[in-house]
Order: sequence, then structure tokens, then C-alpha cells
Amino acid sequence: MATALEIVSPEKLLLSRSVDMVVIPAAEGDMGVLAGHSPMIVTLRGGTISLYEGDRVTDRLFVAGGFAEVTTERCTILATEVMPLADVSKADGEKRLAAAEAAYEIAAKQGIEAEDAALSAVQVARAMVEAVA
Repeated sequence: MATALEIVSPEKLLLSRSVDMVVIPAAEGDMGVLAGHSPMIVTLRGGTISLYEGDRVTDRLFVAGGFAEVTTERCTILATEVMPLADVSKADGEKRLAAAEAAYEIAAKQGIEAEDAALSAVQVARAMVEAVA
């Protein structure tokens, strides 16, 4: 039995298709979603979304964060940023990580809210580097 998957960014619907399983990077750890899954809403961390047909991964996407709503028939991902993993290079990830770490050093002197946002950017950049390593 298949699960309907939709991936939505702030700009548009990016993907809408049936998959046998999707593995998402939930904040608490990677989570597999199959048809009949218990309903829930989870926060996403930076990481890789894997789409399965049978026991084979057909597509891998990098997501910077967002939310996922899971029902018994559907998984809807509301992503802040998403791109095919094939479009992500290690050099781009390392450049993004260096910039995020520099911004974090500055933000650490500006207060907890700025520091928290900058730390989130560092974590996403690290996840990007790890995804392509």
C-alpha cells in the first residue's frame, strides 16, 4: 500500500506522488513513514529525505528544516528549503558552514535570539556537509 507524499516550499508545491515509504529527518531522529502510520506533526531538522519504491531508494532530497504532517494515508512536508541531493556539493556545504560559523561568532555577542538563529544555520550547514560526504 502506498503513501501519498507532498513536499511544499513557501513558494510552491515541489513534489506530489505516491511512495511505498518516505524517511524524514525528524528533530528526534530519522522517521520512516508507511501507509497506516499514526497521525502526528513533527519538526524537521536539516537532513536527507529518502523516497522508497519497494526496498529501493528512488530519490534523495536535502531539507534545511520545516514540519511534516503525517496521517494514515499521507505525508505532507512543509520545507523551509529543499533541493535534490544530487544538486548539493560538498564545496557548497563547506562554504555554507564557514559562513554560518562566522555569523554565529557575531551573533553570540548580540543576545540569545540571534545566537539561537545562527546556531540553527550552523546545524543545517553541518547536515548538508554530512549528507554529501
